[in-house]
Amino acid sequence: MYRGPGFDFSNSLRNDFLQRKGVGLPKATSTGTTIVGCIFKDGIVLGADTRATEGEIVADKNCEKIHYISESIRCCGAGTAADTEFVTAAISSNIELHALSTGRKPRVVAAMTMLKQYLFQYEVPASLCIVILIHRRYQGNVGAALVLGGVDSTGAHLFTVHPHGSTDKLPYVTMGSGSLAAMAVFESGWKPNMEREEALKLVCDAVAAGIFNDLGSGSNIDACVITATHTETLRNFVKPNERVAKERKYGFRQGTTATKSEHIRSLVVSEEVTPIRGEAMDVS
Repeated sequence: MYRGPGFDFSNSLRNDFLQRKGVGLPKATSTGTTIVGCIFKDGIVLGADTRATEGEIVADKNCEKIHYISESIRCCGAGTAADTEFVTAAISSNIELHALSTGRKPRVVAAMTMLKQYLFQYEVPASLCIVILIHRRYQGNVGAALVLGGVDSTGAHLFTVHPHGSTDKLPYVTMGSGSLAAMAVFESGWKPNMEREEALKLVCDAVAAGIFNDLGSGSNIDACVITATHTETLRNFVKPNERVAKERKYGFRQGTTATKSEHIRSLVVSEEVTPIRGEAMDVS
């Protein structure tokens, strides 16, 4: 069914109807991450925390959120882990095919365009006179909020790509549930033409602000420094939450706690096999 341009309130009417029937409204899934990036004098510095959550459970303390796109392009992912993994893997494959077909080093803006078209695809009808079905791809249903950074022949570029496909190009960016705390660090400390070490420290401070002010972010800090000639991945560059050794060892001898009774139940089930005699199989 083709729908003309303008606002569509069908989902709002549906939600009102379901609410009157006693059905609770669907809740948005809360995902936690802090991913950041900033431009410095010679290139880009990206940073991310390493906590993966399943609701209120920490599923992985040391996951990797900085994904490979090409030799000089990397992409940090926030949102649904499977979506960020597979979206970046698909674009990385397409970028490699693009480089092979053109014989040129891929540009960051090409990766950004591929990502935004992948997340939001809207095909215009072949003829406005013929009513046909317009194909809409994801439009935000894929939970991939991305920070894309890299260096190409035109210089250093830094983008944010939102799940519905909109993009921003800024000198410093943050995404994820810890983005507000990280942005406060950037707004107070970023300046143009920063040195490498200065930019790397600012990125780590921004991710640390997200880690310590957002429950969805945590564990370690990963960083990636991209210049025109080299890309350096700094895995577990900072570990602000290392568990210290306990002052004492608590070991108790067997039998320290008294028991009133003991019962051992056998879980082995005895079975009796009865062979069934039948006609011999014809093997001729």
